[in-house]
Amino acid sequence: MEVLRRNTDYALRMMVAIAKRFKNEELMSARRLTSDCNFSYELGRKLLQRLHKADLVNSVMGLKGGFTLSRKPSEITLMAIINVLQGGIYLNKCLANGEGCEFEPKCEINTKLAYLQRQIEDYLESITLEEILRSQSKKVRKMDGCNENNN
Repeated sequence: MEVLRRNTDYALRMMVAIAKRFKNEELMSARRLTSDCNFSYELGRKLLQRLHKADLVNSVMGLKGGFTLSRKPSEITLMAIINVLQGGIYLNKCLANGEGCEFEPKCEINTKLAYLQRQIEDYLESITLEEILRSQSKKVRKMDGCNENNN
């Protein structure tokens, strides 16, 4: 069972790559994004269109065009991106869209699963692109001191 779909994973990685360049106002082309993130250009374009339509990225046309975040990395959460690509995360079918199922009135596990789902959603809502960039920066600084990276 996968919680995050493949396309959502790709979009998250592209959003982090775009966020890295936000401070310098640098645009990222769809070709470079998909090449750097290692998936097809056609799929990347479709994902970027969805992110643009949801107002998570801005698009600039032209030879030097590309994509940038539509707002600060601190204002875009992982949950916002996930919602655009796959409409949320659901532990099971009966929790999808709050509709429940025929077993809900007597279900012993529904309450616990619903609680767990809220915890997951709250956690993903609390993580911003800025936080991801900060945690990556710490990893890189730690690794810079390692012998294997000082060729």
